[in-house]
Amino acid sequence: MKILLGFVLLVLVNGLAAAETRYVSDRLEIQMRTGKGNQYRILRMLPSGTPLEVLETDQENGYSRVRTPSGVEGWVLSRYLMKGRAARDRLADAEKKLAQLELENRKLKAELADLRKAKGGLDQARSQLSRENRKLSQQLEEIKRTASSALAIDAENKELKSRIVAYERQLQTLQQENDSLKDRTARDWFMVGAGVVLLGILIGLIIPRIRWRRKSSWDTL
Repeated sequence: MKILLGFVLLVLVNGLAAAETRYVSDRLEIQMRTGKGNQYRILRMLPSGTPLEVLETDQENGYSRVRTPSGVEGWVLSRYLMKGRAARDRLADAEKKLAQLELENRKLKAELADLRKAKGGLDQARSQLSRENRKLSQQLEEIKRTASSALAIDAENKELKSRIVAYERQLQTLQQENDSLKDRTARDWFMVGAGVVLLGILIGLIIPRIRWRRKSSWDTL
């Protein structure tokens, strides 16, 4: 009894250890049967590329007990199982991957063209910025020269303003002196006029007397 249990455990352990995934070969379809032989009922027709989980393998009969992705278990000929995927599936995957790579290649080429176009635009913008920078530098130098000229002009204006203030003061002084001279001249002319009038009065008084005396002297003769 112990020997029988040990054998059963050994079979189970070997079966579990042997569990691995294999694929139906490049044949179009293979038969999954209920037992190890053609006399057993067919459970499924497995197309090429179907992944199967190998539960155990009978090397003597050349059959393997497998389980489909849907959970159906049965027996198939071991020679129709491959460790790798079917060439047809690998080819389809390769073609699909190639198509994806070609699509990515076209996208990358388009992106490269866009980048080159953007680079051309950036180069033009950089050239424009360089020209504007040179222009701004020239304007800055001109502003500096203008500023220095403005400072010189401002200093000159301040000096001219101070001169104008001095001239205005001198003008005020001359104006006051002219006003004084005008007043003095008016007084002098008044005095001269008064003197002329007095002189005329005196002459008017003196001349008649002189004539009267002459007449008187002539009468005595």
